[in-house]
Amino acid sequence: MSRLRSSSLEIMEKGTEFLREQLHAAQKELKLKDEECVRLSQIRNQLEQELEELTASLFEEAHKMVREANVKQAVAEKQLNEAQGKMDVLQVEVSALKTLVLTSTPSSPNRQLHPQLLSPGSSRARPGGHIRNKSASGIIQIQTEPVTNSTREDREMDSVLFAEFLSWKESPALDRSSAFISRVYREDIGPCLSFTSAEWCADTYRNVTVLTSVLFCRSSTCALSGLSRPCRHRIKLGDKENYYYISPSSRARITAVCNFFTYIRYIQQGLVRQDAEQMFWEMMRLRREMSLAKLGYFHTELN
Repeated sequence: MSRLRSSSLEIMEKGTEFLREQLHAAQKELKLKDEECVRLSQIRNQLEQELEELTASLFEEAHKMVREANVKQAVAEKQLNEAQGKMDVLQVEVSALKTLVLTSTPSSPNRQLHPQLLSPGSSRARPGGHIRNKSASGIIQIQTEPVTNSTREDREMDSVLFAEFLSWKESPALDRSSAFISRVYREDIGPCLSFTSAEWCADTYRNVTVLTSVLFCRSSTCALSGLSRPCRHRIKLGDKENYYYISPSSRARITAVCNFFTYIRYIQQGLVRQDAEQMFWEMMRLRREMSLAKLGYFHTELN
């Protein structure tokens, strides 16, 4: 009986020892897992902190880029406004210079363009208020007293023509698809480029014109009009190699047409900062220049 009891106690002790070892092993494994959880938690916290710092850095960089873009835009807008202001000033100066040049003619020179006319010697008049023309044997006399003009030039807009211009201005083009440009070709450009030589007339009408000045005035026959005139300029049409001399009148007609095309190209490219009415009247002035050139009127350089 005692032997059975001692063996039972031994079995219980061994079982207790085994369970104790299992408990220690489980506790050790649990401790390792706790340490792994702590390590992973630290890694997660570190990653979250780095992510927050990266996000903040990205937002800061984005705000910096936006601020720099706004500053550059403000500087560009300021420079654009300054350039537009300078362009407006230059346009006013060019218009003033055009007015001075156009109002200066051989019969009535502009005093601002010819300051020598303001010299004391030029302002002296002969007794009697006139001077004698030496080439007319003392018969013809030229009055030096200014002639008062009792009229002025007014203008009135043609409503039909202005409507055609507005329609063309919506989609400006150089061809004859619009009624306005077709009218200008028919009424101004065609007659202005209608010269004596039919071959030259067709070439001038179709090709790009290149005009150059010659150093010395030479008397020859104008290639366009066929008249014997002092030719101060020469012309080259299209891809032809030779230059041909032309008279001042022919040059004025070609220049008037080129000025008109230059202006409508500026309108087409958006370089003209004027309202529709100002553009219209400028084009009417250029059309008048073509008409005057066709009729034989042109400006001559006095030098």
